[in-house]
This record gives sequence, C-alpha cells and structure tokens, in this order.
Amino acid sequence: MDKLFEHFNKLLRETDTGFFRYLYGSINWNSRMIGLTGPRGVGKTTLILQYIKENLNPADTLYVTAEDFYFADNKLLDLADSFVKTGGKHLFIDEIHKYKDWSRELKLIYDYHAELQIIFTGSSILDIKKGVSDLSRRAVMYHMQGLSFREYLQLFHNITADIYSLDEILNHKIEIPELPRPLPLFKDYLQRGYYPFALEEDFDIHLQQIVNQTLEADIPMFADMNVATGRKLKRLLAIIAKSVPFKPNFSSIATMLSASRNNIADYCLYIEEAGMIAQLRDATGGVRGLGKVEKIYLDNTNLIYSLAEDAPNIGNIRETFFLNQTRVKHEVLSSPVADFQIADMTFEIGGKGKGQKQIESADNGFVVKDEIEYGFGNTIPLWQFGMMY
Repeated sequence: MDKLFEHFNKLLRETDTGFFRYLYGSINWNSRMIGLTGPRGVGKTTLILQYIKENLNPADTLYVTAEDFYFADNKLLDLADSFVKTGGKHLFIDEIHKYKDWSRELKLIYDYHAELQIIFTGSSILDIKKGVSDLSRRAVMYHMQGLSFREYLQLFHNITADIYSLDEILNHKIEIPELPRPLPLFKDYLQRGYYPFALEEDFDIHLQQIVNQTLEADIPMFADMNVATGRKLKRLLAIIAKSVPFKPNFSSIATMLSASRNNIADYCLYIEEAGMIAQLRDATGGVRGLGKVEKIYLDNTNLIYSLAEDAPNIGNIRETFFLNQTRVKHEVLSSPVADFQIADMTFEIGGKGKGQKQIESADNGFVVKDEIEYGFGNTIPLWQFGMMY
C-alpha cells in the first residue's frame, strides 16, 4: 500500500492547476459515490487529480489506477478496508473498468464504509454503463468530452472567453476582445485542438494509439469479441472516415466487412459509446436516442484529419464540429429540410457562400457559415458554436 501512496503523491506534485475543464465546476463533489466517464484522452485523470490537489488533504486521500500491478494480488475491497482503518476518507479509482467485477466490489465498499467517499473514472463507457446499472442509485454519473473551441483558446493560447448559451450565440451576443481574428485559430482547433494531449509531442501517434486501443482492446473486451471482429471495427471506422458524411446502409457495410447485417448496428453502437463516432438520429423515436439513424459522423474533427487518407471533406468537417459542440447541452436531431434540428430551430451548415434556400420552409431557420468572423440576422459564424461549454 505504501507504493500506492508514493505513486499518488508523485502524480499530485506533477499535476498542473492552471487550467480546469468545463465539467470541473459542475460536479457535486460532496456526493458519496461519483463516476466520471468519457473517451480516452480527454483529461479525466487530470481533472480528479486537480480536485484532490485543490481541495483535499493527501493524508486521508488515495488515488489508484485499476491497471496497477497491485491489483494482480489484492482486491479493491481489501484496499478500501485497510485505507479506512488508517483514517482514509476519499478513495479515487482510475480506469475502473480494468478491474474484474468492479461494480460488485464498489457496491460492497459503498455499503460497508459509510464514511468513505468513492470517485471512479472509466474510459470504456460501454463497460461502465453495464456496471453502473448494477450500482443502482449509489453512483452519480458525469460524462466528459474533449475540449471545446473556447477551452482550446484558453489552454493553447491563454485567451479567456465566457461560456455562451445557444440563444446568446443566435442573437450575436459573443464578445471576445482578445480574439480579433478567430479563423486561423479555429482552423488549427479543427485539426489538433480537441484533445488536451495535443500540447505534447507526437500528437498524431498518440491519437492513433487511442483509436487502436479503443477498437482492438476496449470494445472487444466488453463485447467478448475475437481479434478478427476487432479488426472489422477498424475497417468500419475507416469506411465512415472516408464518407461525406456517412449515410448508413447496413446491408452494403455487412458485405464489405464479411459480417452479418444484424451485427452492424451493434458495432456502430459500440464505437459510438466508446467516443469514436456520433450517430445522428431523426425525431421519430419519441424517446431520446431511439430515432432512426440518418447519418454517422466521426466523433470529432481531429479524428477526421487523423483517419481520412485523402484530403478531408470540408463539408463533413463543418457538420462534425457543429454536432460535436452543440450536443453537450442540447439534443441534436437530423432535419427533414436541412442539416440539423435543435428543438424548433433548423440549421444549415456551409461555407461563406451558403445561401438561404435550404431553410426557406423552416419557421425558425439559421444558416451557419464557416470562413466568416461575425454574423448578421439569421447567419451565424460556425466557430461561435465552440463557445457553448
């Protein structure tokens, strides 16, 4: 156990508290059990270490990762028992899905130790969702995605901006005096600004490793897939990456992958839950997430630039950005007349030459244009939708 504390204290010393992700202030840190999920590489570990450094006493706090060799011979429940006996109050467990039967042991820790707070993170949200259902009402769950354009400006360029609501954006309320020319920075964000680790060297290699780890390890481990099926997931992602955007035809995909048509929808759901793609649904389902899938996008624009073998399609990039940034606070659906629908609002996405034709029949329509700095009337600059979180 001493080794665990030694590793924890080293990480704490190295944790920078100069920048906090959007979710930091939204978490109720007083809850007895908190779960934080999200794709690999978006900064979950840093966030919890920052909270410890800023708010807790390291003497009664312990951070561990479930990947630690310690757990090859020791149970999480036994660690919690020993920790509480020495005065422990806050136990943080990173990469919890790497620990077998984690949800069962977390339930026992929660029930046995009322004085102990448990906070856990997981990258493979598939397995996390499966386990959280077992935790019933015990865990308060939060989901974190990658950097918004607003967060990128602060982390990469030290430009501070407020968070703006959708209504404020549509009414041209954005004011960022430090950002006189947003378009060059916006272009850089689309290519390399979604993941905090882009500040480090070898960003492209690191991102490819995350994709491979997700498709070849995380999803197959959850779904009991063999190696060959894991490779089919990579081929499916490659098909989506080359499309503009991808309109799913499960029969043709099944033929291309030499797979059963009945499995393709499951494959897409697995990849979506793991943070690699986003499926745009229509409004027919009646319940969130149950509508028919109309289009499939890569999850974020950095993935497009990383995975598209030829020059990425700019229209696909624009639509992907809009969906990625607006979905954090709104349910985004496909529009029967344009690209997207949020509540009673219709959005058509395009370049600076995009006209009004697509939204002529919409009662509350907006044209979202790339390559313009400022908007007017119902024309809104694309980059401004990156200020929502």
